[in-house]
Amino acid sequence: MNAIEPPPPRAAEPPLGLILELTHRCPLQCPYCSNPLELARASAELDTAAWCAVMEQGAALGALQVHFTGGEPMARKDLPALVRRAAELGLYSNLITSGVLLDPVSIAVLVEAGIDHIQLSFQDIEAEAGDDVAGLRGAHARKLQAAELIKSSGLPLTLNFVIQRRNAERVPRMLALAEELGAGRIEIAHVQYYGWGLRNRAALLPSRAQLDFTTEVVEAARVRLKGRMVIDYVVPDYYARRPKACMGGWARREMVITPTGKAMPCHAADSLPGFAFASVTDTSLAEIWRADPAFLRFRGTDWMPEPCQSCDRREIDWGGCRCQAFAMTGDPARTDPACALSPDHALMQAVAFERPEIAPPYVYRRIGAAEPAEAPVAAAD
Repeated sequence: MNAIEPPPPRAAEPPLGLILELTHRCPLQCPYCSNPLELARASAELDTAAWCAVMEQGAALGALQVHFTGGEPMARKDLPALVRRAAELGLYSNLITSGVLLDPVSIAVLVEAGIDHIQLSFQDIEAEAGDDVAGLRGAHARKLQAAELIKSSGLPLTLNFVIQRRNAERVPRMLALAEELGAGRIEIAHVQYYGWGLRNRAALLPSRAQLDFTTEVVEAARVRLKGRMVIDYVVPDYYARRPKACMGGWARREMVITPTGKAMPCHAADSLPGFAFASVTDTSLAEIWRADPAFLRFRGTDWMPEPCQSCDRREIDWGGCRCQAFAMTGDPARTDPACALSPDHALMQAVAFERPEIAPPYVYRRIGAAEPAEAPVAAAD
């Protein structure tokens, strides 16, 4: 009797969005950056034609959005050309930027090219604290100027505030600034512990009391500002009882393309051992999305171990985060330790319990950085 062959995996729905990490270059040195510890140099980046080909293939595949990010995407001189090509293809374009390179000329060029939306990131509400995180003096002042430029251009404005142990108490002031600037959306996002964030976890992880405070403030603001401002809230997993649906599920909604052309299901997937992620320079986006073993590995629910396999939330959280499972247990196929039902949940609880009382210095995001450093090291021109 012939063995019964398992059914082929269901055809993937088209990706909703393409996340294009145009470059790892950035004027800032944020210690929670999601970029890998090994940063790609400018000489290894895809050129304009290659990025345009990625967008063309993505549009043909059915993608609707393109997110230009980095690093700092405005470090690419061809950004307006890429925005223009996205507009020609009918892709909704979103620029995720620190804002420190934005000026009246550059925003006018981007608007003319067809940019649809800009997300502006802030490290803090206080200038000195924000500049300290960014590793760049004058960064906060430039961000405020960028916010005014975005609003005056007529583009919708989203502000992203990154929350950690040194600024959690200032969330009410962050929300007040968003109101003052007339932002349509604000993201209050606790640091996610991948890349440089994982390297700096002890310096960044808030206490449970800080998390509870920010949650209370955000929930009250959502009620007060309903209909006027959308508030997205992202919490750290270290105090969670259930995992989040990381990236909407592995290879279900988005594709990340690194500066060198590697296609991945999420920003941190390159940290996983045993994966060979295909490059857009020699494999089509459609082939990668539909058939690449790395994309199929954790797509859907068939791969899940117990207790995930029999959990009624398996198509809600899609098993949580594979990179977090690897970072905590050494095995990306294990149940996300953020889940209280995970046999490894105690590992995550231990990290929170062992959080140091005094935050150690940051390890700044720099090529070759390994040791903690003090204070900003550069000044904005």
